[in-house]
Order: sequence, then C-alpha cells, then structure tokens
Amino acid sequence: MVTPTDAELLRHIARQEGLEHTLRAFPGVNRSRLAEALERAASAAEALESRKRTPASAAPKTAAPPERPSPAPKHSAVDAAEEVRIYSDGAARGNPGPAGAGAVITDPSGKVLERLGKYLGRQTNNHAEYMGLIIGLERARELGVRRVQIFADSELMIRQLQGRYQVKSATLKPLYDRARKLIAAFEKATLTHVLRAQNAEADEMSNRAIDERM
Repeated sequence: MVTPTDAELLRHIARQEGLEHTLRAFPGVNRSRLAEALERAASAAEALESRKRTPASAAPKTAAPPERPSPAPKHSAVDAAEEVRIYSDGAARGNPGPAGAGAVITDPSGKVLERLGKYLGRQTNNHAEYMGLIIGLERARELGVRRVQIFADSELMIRQLQGRYQVKSATLKPLYDRARKLIAAFEKATLTHVLRAQNAEADEMSNRAIDERM
C-alpha cells in the first residue's frame, strides 16, 4: 500500500472532495492523519504570512536557517492553561453496545488545545457520557489547569452533577462520585448543558473512539 504525501491528500481535498471521500480514496489513512496534514499546511501558511508582514528593514542581514519544529507530544499540543473549557460526550451503539467517550479541551477563546477519545467496550450511553467528562477532567488536572468550564449535551449528567437530579442507577453512582471528586479538585468549576449541535467536536471524538478503538 502506497502512503500518500501531505500534498496528495491536500490536493485531493482542494478538488472539493469531502473528507469521507478522501478517506475512501486513500486506504490506510484515518482522520488523525488528515488532521495532521491540514495542521502542517496551516502552520506553513501562517509562517509565510508572518514573513510577508515583516518589513525587510527589520530582518537581520544574515539569518541562520530556521530550525525544524519539534514534533508535538502525542497527547498534548500546548502548555497548561489557567482556565479551560471541557466539552464532553459519550456514544453507545445499541445502548448497551460498543461505546466510546470523547472530550475536547479549549482555551476560553475557543482555541482547541486537545482532543481526547477512549474506547469503552460494551457500555450504556449514560456510562459513556460520564466517561467523556472524566477523561476530560483528568487530562485538565494533568495539565495543571486551575479553573474549568464544563459543557455537555447530557442533561441527565449535568443535572445530577449540579445536585438537581438524584443518581438512582447503582452502576452510574461510582462514575458520579469520581466526576464529583475531580470537579472538587479545581479552584472553580461551572457546569452547563448545551445542545448536541454545540457539542459536535466532542461527539465526533466519542464516535471516533468506537470506530478506531482509541
């Protein structure tokens, strides 16, 4: 199997081919590979624009060749932030069925810092929803975050964590306790229920976790 170059992938997308069509056109390429190619292209474009904006007089007469950027860590694209937003979701195909948890961590302006996914095996949708939040909270703690804004489209989970709904399921109680303990470890945490359309990236990660067994 021939591995396509970034240029081949991007030219295929530029011809107005959808991402799904691109994935089918290049067997062995997954969404992560496409995302990396697009990110590298965006970084190159930003560097070019920055050079165009820099006055010639401001440039040094002799400049050392630019160093190649170090590869980003596998699970972290940025340094720790004081405050982040966590968008979490869970998916179960069959309820119970193959399940995945997903979370997206952004800074307060909305810039994506990390995308997380975890395959859960056979679980219920509510179990997956809690696990999506838990993996997001655990990663935020690893990054040294102090304040979190939590967003999820599971009204049940959000209302339970706010103390407005009781946790009647014996299987969810340990996950509820785990999430509450993680939330309490931050200086400040807010919980907000959002519509599914506002949580699309976390939903994508939870389904990717199932498809790719992340």
